[in-house]
Formats: sequence, structure tokens, C-alpha cells
Amino acid sequence: MKRWIFSAIKVSACSLILFNTLAVKAQTAGQNAKVLSSSVNSLAKQDWLLNNSAYPAKIYAVPEKKELVLDNGLLKRTFRISPDVACVDFLNLITGQQLLRAVKPEARLVIDGRNYNVGGLYGQKENAYLLPSWVDDLKPGDSSFHYVTHQITELKPFLNWKTKMWAGNKQQAVGKVLSFTYQSNLPALKNIQVQVNYAIYDGLPLISKWLTVKNTSGKIVQLDQVVNEVLAVVEEESAVVASASADQKTGRAMKVPQGIYLESNFAFNNAMRYPMSDQTTHWKVDKSYTSQVNYEYETPCLLEVHPTRNIGVQLKDGETFQSIRTNELLMDSYDRERRGLAIRKMYRTTMPWTTANPIFMHLVSKNDQEVRTAIDQCAATGYEALILSFGSHCNMEDTSATNINKWKTLTDYAHSKGLFIGSYSLFSSRKISDADDVIDPKTGKPGGAFFNNAPCFGSNWGLGYLKSLKTFMSQTGFDIFENDGPYPGDVCASTTHPGHKGLEDSQWKQMELQKSLYHWCNENGIYVNAPDWYFMDGVNKIGIGYREVNFSLSREQQMILNRQNIFDGTWDEIPSMVWGFVPLTKYQGGGPEAVLEPLKDHLKDYEQLMMQYYGAGIQACYRGPRLYDTEETKQTVVKVIDWYKGNREILNSDIIHLRRADGRDWDGLMHVNPKLKTKGMIMLYNPLKEEISRTVKIPMYYTGLKDSATLRVQNGASKKYKLDREYNIALPVVMKPESYTWITINE
Repeated sequence: MKRWIFSAIKVSACSLILFNTLAVKAQTAGQNAKVLSSSVNSLAKQDWLLNNSAYPAKIYAVPEKKELVLDNGLLKRTFRISPDVACVDFLNLITGQQLLRAVKPEARLVIDGRNYNVGGLYGQKENAYLLPSWVDDLKPGDSSFHYVTHQITELKPFLNWKTKMWAGNKQQAVGKVLSFTYQSNLPALKNIQVQVNYAIYDGLPLISKWLTVKNTSGKIVQLDQVVNEVLAVVEEESAVVASASADQKTGRAMKVPQGIYLESNFAFNNAMRYPMSDQTTHWKVDKSYTSQVNYEYETPCLLEVHPTRNIGVQLKDGETFQSIRTNELLMDSYDRERRGLAIRKMYRTTMPWTTANPIFMHLVSKNDQEVRTAIDQCAATGYEALILSFGSHCNMEDTSATNINKWKTLTDYAHSKGLFIGSYSLFSSRKISDADDVIDPKTGKPGGAFFNNAPCFGSNWGLGYLKSLKTFMSQTGFDIFENDGPYPGDVCASTTHPGHKGLEDSQWKQMELQKSLYHWCNENGIYVNAPDWYFMDGVNKIGIGYREVNFSLSREQQMILNRQNIFDGTWDEIPSMVWGFVPLTKYQGGGPEAVLEPLKDHLKDYEQLMMQYYGAGIQACYRGPRLYDTEETKQTVVKVIDWYKGNREILNSDIIHLRRADGRDWDGLMHVNPKLKTKGMIMLYNPLKEEISRTVKIPMYYTGLKDSATLRVQNGASKKYKLDREYNIALPVVMKPESYTWITINE
């Protein structure tokens, strides 16, 4: 059976063609795996998630229509450029879905409390849909910034990322950029220039958008807000009485449009998931859409992208402001796995630093000798990096010559062993002083922050913290920076902090300071772990999401909970983007049943926990004073690391979710990569105390194999299987009690 996904009608001169687009079916049969079956019958030539080489980005003019078009075979976005610029077409070429129902401004600025539209055409009377024949009758607005010129350039890297670490992708994204320049004739806006930029990528149904505002007016401009996207999007559903927020009668809000996924570089709050961290995506109602089904005009179908709080920036003469950058990824399915694969492809391509994935230990140290011992153990077992964990004796804020020289000596020792080294540093969840902490606007006193008390990044201490970290890392040669509690969006009402003017600009200015640190690290080859969503600005890894007190539970419970965390935390994130946690010593309480030390006494559990994470391609923070305590322990660690390195490419590839751990039966996942010789790797776990035999249905579509596949269970004999018509195979497996099994997939 097939499911219609964003089915659409493509209009041509001669016919209407109804497309049954890429269908992905999920099934559960008894104890078998969740199945994803797929078939392709779409506008695009081939499935871009399997091979996207046929979709180069193009920007071209259609003079007879006064249009400029961004097109890569996966999406097409068209702009009318006379008598002003307006987006008149936003088409998903994979499905034929038209996203646009009406013309709106290209952006909006709020200056000195007044709204000013950027571009746009006006006079559309019906807002449910837009006919090309109507566009000629539309007029420019009276109070907006108007189109002056445009330019087309090659896409340049947003960050000049450098690294010596292993990474799944070290190539920067390729594409083209269309930039429109606008000016205004209004006296209040004279000599303020606005540039609206659209980047289109090779091989992705993705557009990135951002604005720059240049002030040459000879005076300070109060830039209260920048709305960098305004789109009248086709609604997801129609309801007569429901609303954009939860309806009082039904308790359910109307669905927002699902054909577009948005992500910007203004996200925080330690949720470790983008949708909960997002501060910029606003689905609003459109009162001008008077033919909508909803009687109160409350259908969420008007997209505006901007920081929730006003930015409150004072733009000085000669300065240029750059807005947030927003990724707009068009979706071709409602299937959770396929949507996740699309998002993951966006990360791998546009943020390649997220594919870096060094094998690291989290050391708890009391002295320098323990650091040297850990370096030796890492080198002996194949680890690649050492991070001084929280509670260790490394203080990166101390830039005295004595401290710098001590840590440079240890860094040189680590480098001589082929290891990267770095340390943990806490920013936000700490109290510094009344003069340096964020000031609560409600009380005028310190407090009221995300973590109650926290320093302001714009305070003297905050600016000094930023300088000290750069000095320390530059002079010691540290390769890794683990920044706990990065700026979480706290506002500050202080008017004496040198890094911001007052409450109005405090959030924006602090965010910019945090970003500047990550930009600097990214461009200086320093790997960054940070538990917040700064990926677009250079962060490499975030927590997968776990409850720390759970590590006081028994090892048996921890193993199942960890596999659940892995399963849940990899729907939208690639394995290298997330870290897990394996405390080797007592952590958050718990008795002997909770800890791994002495390691020699719990080797089976130690190995199992390593295999769960490395088998998912995920680095965990193995936190303790050592990696091994006996030769047998050492050889166990070496065996796992050698296995991981031998399968590193496929283990860092995309995950397909098979069955979530529940302790009742097997659970597992698989990695897929049609570009590799090894097309897939299946990881299965048996938590039961008895041997089990199962026939597991394996979804093979995203391996790229079409007719047959050769599977090998661990080091056993290879066997060829035929794929059924839905790209599945039925795989019989026997799993020993409380064990793990891996299975490779080849042609």
C-alpha cells in the first residue's frame, strides 16, 4: 500500500498531471522492526537523499516576465523584480507542492518604533491563491524600501572552518546567492541601505535567507527589529472554529504548515532540541486572507521570522548590521524518518563541522600526573582526544604565566602522543557579583535569569571571560573547548555594562558575543561541545538528552535507558552531533550496582555501554580517572575502539530507527549510506536473560540497494537476500542472552 504525501497538481500548457510522490510506509508486524518502504515517482529525476548530484543550483532571469528564478531541480523560488521585488512562486519540485498563496513584503524593519516594509507588491484581492495573471496588476507600497539593483554570486562559506580531526565531510556547501539591494525615498530612511540575500544550494531543497542593513545617514539609527522573512504559506488544514493557539473547546491548535522546515542561528534554552530552542519562527494569522475557512481568521498560515524579543540595536553611522540567518528546507514527506533524513542532510552539507567526531575521554583530574596517565591510556587504546571534565583541576580563566606554561607543557605532551586536548568551562549557571550578574528588569536587582543567577556576557567580567578563554586556548594550544551553560538568552537591565546599552539590546548583544567565541573556535581548529543550539555558528556537538540522576540507577537500567536516549535523540541529529554520558565512577548518587569502577569487575557492562554508543556512531563522555585498570580491561577497550575505527564511515552515517528499547524484546537501529562500499550496518540488542530467535524486517531503501543485498552477521558467513517490492528483507537472527549483534550490509 502507498500513502499520498504532499500530492500536488502541476499545471502545464497541455495537461494536469497528478503526482503520487515519494511514499514511505511504516509498519509493525508482531515483534518485527518498524518498516520504511519507499518508491519514487516524483518531479525530481531521482531521490535526492540517495544521490543529489543531479541538482546543481542555478539563478537565471526570465526577462519577458521580469523575473529572477532560484532553481536546483528540487525547489524553485521566483521573484518579480518590477515595479518592485516580490516572491511570486515557491515550488517544491519533488512533490509539485506550491507553498505560496499570496504576495507579501520581502522583509520588514522596525526603526524608531515604526514599521517599514522591504519590497513587496500590493493589491492582491484573493489571498487563498495567487494566479500569475494577477501579478501585473499589483503595485509597489508607498512606505517601503524599494528595489534598486541585484547581484548573483557564488556561495561563500559562512565560517572558514579548520580541523585536523576525523570528520565525515570536510567540504563546504556549494551554491549561489541572489542579493537584492533596497533604498527608500523617505527622509527618515535616507542613506539606509538594505540588502536581502537568498542562498540556494547544490543538491538540497534548501534556501538560506539573511539581511544586512548599512547606515550611512550621518546619525545613529535605532533598529528595533528586523523581520527577515514574511511568507503567506498555504495552510496545512482548515477548521471552522479552531485557532492558531489551543482552542478552548477542542484543546487542540491548528497544525502549522508542514511542507517547510525552518531553522535559524538564534536558538537557545538548553532543550538540546531545535524546535524547543527556536526563538524566531512565528506562525501568525493573516486577517487579509478573508476567504479562509476559519470564521475568526485564525488559521496559522503567515510565516514571520524574527527574534521574539526586539533586538534594540543602535546602528551607528558607517556600521553594517547583519540579521539572523534562516534555513528554509522544503519537505517531501510526513514520514518522521524521511523528514529527519532531510534535516540531517542539511546539517552534513551546510554545517560540515557537525560531522567531526573525535574519540574522547572525559577525565576527572586532581593533578598533572593524572593528566599524563590519562594521555598515556588514551594513546594506548586508540582514543584521539582528552577533555578535562567538570570537577577537574584545569581553570581556563586563569591566564597567568604559571598556569599557561603548565597547560602548554601538558598540551605538548598530548600532541606528542597524537592526541587532542581541551577542557570544560562553565559560563551561565554561576554567580559572579552584583556588578557583573544580569539584572532582573522586574526587580532591578541580580537574579531572574534562566539559571536564577548568571553573569551578563556584556559585563566587565563577561568581556574578560571571553578574552581569557581566547588567550588561554591560543597560548596553550588547546584543541577542544567544552562550554557548559553557554548564553541561554538572559536579558539584562543594567545600563552600566560596557557590552550593551540597556535592557532593549541586552539579549542580542550577549548572543553576538557568544557567537563570536564559537566563530573564533571554529576558524581556529578548536572543537566545541556546548549544550545549546549554536550549530550554525560553529558548535560541533550537543548533548543527546538524558537525565543525569538516572546514572545513579543500576547498570542494567542505565543500558536500556541509554539505548532509549540514543533512539530518541537521533531522529533529527546525525550521530556526530550528539554526545552521551557514561560515568565510570559514582555520579549523582547510587550504590555499587550503579558504577563501573573497578572496571575489571564489570567488564561485560563496560563493553556493552561502549558498544551501544560506538555502535550508534556516538561519542560518550567516559568520565572518570582512567580508561582501564588491568590488561584485560585495556584489551576490551582496544577491541571496541578497533572495531569502531574499522567501521567508522558507516557508523557515522545516517540512522534508521528499527525498534525502541523497552526491555521486553530486542531493540535496534541501522546505519545506511548508499555512497559507501558497506551500505549499511545493523545493531541489535537482546536485553533478555534468554536466547531469542526472531525474523526482523529490515528496511533497505536508504542503502540504495534495489534487488539484493549481502548480509554478514558479525564475523560469520555472508548470505545474499532478495529485496521485496517494498525494499525490505526478512532477516532471521539468533541473539544470545543480554548481548549485542552487528550485521554488515553490502551489495
